[in-house]
Amino acid sequence: MTKGTSQKSSLRAVERQSDKDAVCPKCFGTGLEVTPEGAKRCICRVRFDDADQNKRVKLPRRYDDCHFSNYKPQNQSQTAALRYATTFTMEYPAVDRGIIFMGTVGVGKTHLAVSILKGLTERGFGCLFYEFGALLKEIQDSYNPSTFSSELSVLAPVLNAEVLVLDELGASKPTDWVRDTLGHIINTRYNDKKLTVFTTNYLDTRPNEREETLEDRIGVRTRSRLFEMCKSVEITGPDYRRSSDLRR
Repeated sequence: MTKGTSQKSSLRAVERQSDKDAVCPKCFGTGLEVTPEGAKRCICRVRFDDADQNKRVKLPRRYDDCHFSNYKPQNQSQTAALRYATTFTMEYPAVDRGIIFMGTVGVGKTHLAVSILKGLTERGFGCLFYEFGALLKEIQDSYNPSTFSSELSVLAPVLNAEVLVLDELGASKPTDWVRDTLGHIINTRYNDKKLTVFTTNYLDTRPNEREETLEDRIGVRTRSRLFEMCKSVEITGPDYRRSSDLRR
């Protein structure tokens, strides 16, 4: 039996456990597996630790497999974006601005943003992930008297996170309330000198007369503030979801 086959068998054994109290057949609940090479952290503990970490930073399961190691650049802009993202992750907190990844759908913006989040979390920094539309929905839900949350309880972690990843900026319909909420988040984090990583499908230039710019979506004042808060990193390329030969 190969090492890879052995690990897959171990994972299947762990998945068959009916509850958290079931004993792992590899480490017998100690968290350490004894191998011919010596003791190492058991694969069951790695799995649960990673799951706990993703839960703490509110990272959706869709992005469990996103890492720098499996981001495959297809052109110069993606190579440059990967280089900037990895440098940012390694040099933090000795950086003075966040990042806004800009580009069309499917060029790997969220993959890089999530990789930054995972890298910083592994280094011990407090991070948080939110898709902007989902955040707005949570805030709106907090206005319902039947819920047990409040706007403050939803916004507090977003405002206080050491590093925030805010995905899909500009995707929500730009009403006054949406712009005011976004402005409050950005201004608070700006004043507290907390770094934010954004992704957006909107650019600063108008591709054609029918397309909106990022400024159209979030407003002149907020876009101006982001120029100071973040380095703009534009990524180009085809939609990897449409290409069977691209693997993210």
